[in-house]
Amino acid sequence: MGETHNKPQEQDIGQLLKIRREKLAALQENGKDPFLITKYDVTHHSADIKEQFEKLEGERVSVAGRIMSKRIMGKASFCNIQDLKGSIQSYVARDSIGEEAYADFKKYDVGDIVGIAGTVFKTKTGEISVHADNMTLLSKSLQILPEKYHGLVNTDIRYRQRYTDLIMNEEVKDTFIKRSKVISAIRNYLDGEGFIEVETPMLVSNAGGAAARPFETHFNALDQDFKLRISLELYLKRLIVGGLERVYEIGRVFRNEGLDTRHNPEFTLMELYQAYTDYNGMMDLTENLYRYVAKEVLGTTTITYKGIEMDLSKPFERITMVDAVKKYAGVDFHAITTLEEARAAAKEKGIEYEERHKKGDILNLFFEEFVEEHLIQPTFLMDHPVEISPLTKRKPGQPDYVERFEFFMNGWEMANAYSELNDPIDQRERFKAQEEQFAQGNEEANHTDEDFLNALEIGMPPTGGIGYGIDRMVMLLTDSPAIRDVLLFPTMRTVD
Repeated sequence: MGETHNKPQEQDIGQLLKIRREKLAALQENGKDPFLITKYDVTHHSADIKEQFEKLEGERVSVAGRIMSKRIMGKASFCNIQDLKGSIQSYVARDSIGEEAYADFKKYDVGDIVGIAGTVFKTKTGEISVHADNMTLLSKSLQILPEKYHGLVNTDIRYRQRYTDLIMNEEVKDTFIKRSKVISAIRNYLDGEGFIEVETPMLVSNAGGAAARPFETHFNALDQDFKLRISLELYLKRLIVGGLERVYEIGRVFRNEGLDTRHNPEFTLMELYQAYTDYNGMMDLTENLYRYVAKEVLGTTTITYKGIEMDLSKPFERITMVDAVKKYAGVDFHAITTLEEARAAAKEKGIEYEERHKKGDILNLFFEEFVEEHLIQPTFLMDHPVEISPLTKRKPGQPDYVERFEFFMNGWEMANAYSELNDPIDQRERFKAQEEQFAQGNEEANHTDEDFLNALEIGMPPTGGIGYGIDRMVMLLTDSPAIRDVLLFPTMRTVD
């Protein structure tokens, strides 16, 4: 019956692989080379037949997929094939497909890809099946799939061989189909709000718009060094200057930093910019977008992640960083007016800071240490210190703070938004401060972008902007434990 479910011993694997190649050679010698077949007309997928059984019973269909199991029983056999939408059983009888075809079928292996034509029926045990009258070998599998009952559980192999993972683990396929639906739902929502989707360069001379180390490369034709973008911001804002008013981009960005359950060096970011609104407008848009996507993809506005329920139907909490630190750390930064007082508060609470850190940086360290993990339900964490927000408008009457929010769920930052800085003089000063930070050893600091400053001098309207981590959003919506589980091909160390 093809492969047994007992794990082959190491010494047997080479022999099994050899047999598969010998089977292929025999097929080719007999003019039955499966690799010469160029197409197969599929009329239905497995799930379609099961869902429409009453209509299709007795009708002739053709399906195609990978053999996942075989049961040979003399003159009649069963096999299960897996396609995009699931799996279906086929009843294969010698008298229905012919003696030669049946002899060929008996030699097929688990993993081979076949096309089956026949009539839809239900077996005595009530299983919807296809009674084959024609079978075509479409591709010969020369490798051995993992054992069906033990499955493919080694995460390193799963990530390196995603194609095998998708075959063996149905929930993995479901995750990536959901990922596609998430991105489709985002596009539908934004298109309905009058946004246009654009594409901006990945190779840039100045990688700005975020605090991150870029990857660097060399372009031979121009004999010039370039960087891979770390954000989408500065080019999208140029388009706001150009009058496009509502733009968004969903694309890969690249950050030269560590790997963990929430970080991969290349990941999917969505940024959008809307003229004539501010960060309050971005909060409203985020609430509506998240509710829409959850409803479209999950059919509910309640997300369950690792057993924790997050309710998107209620208004999202809005709290300032100062109030959040006061609530969770018991330190009131409204009462702290000098750097010395901030340093003293940090020492008292055991917060380590660097010499270059200003009062606002220390407030942010307090937030990261004491607050972040508590923000489980959807929360807008607002009004950041100016020191950590070089591209954001200051709050009127509070020049130490800016109109910015980070959106948190499950203790994770899910989005980052600003009332965008559109004052070119102030922006130049902020870039200057960033250059000083870079000189003091902050490798993630921004660099001055003269063309972007020129665009601001042409004139940018008041604008709200936001960046969403798409991978984290997919993690929450699919209950996936790590970012690698929602990236088809995560970054891995090369195996020698």
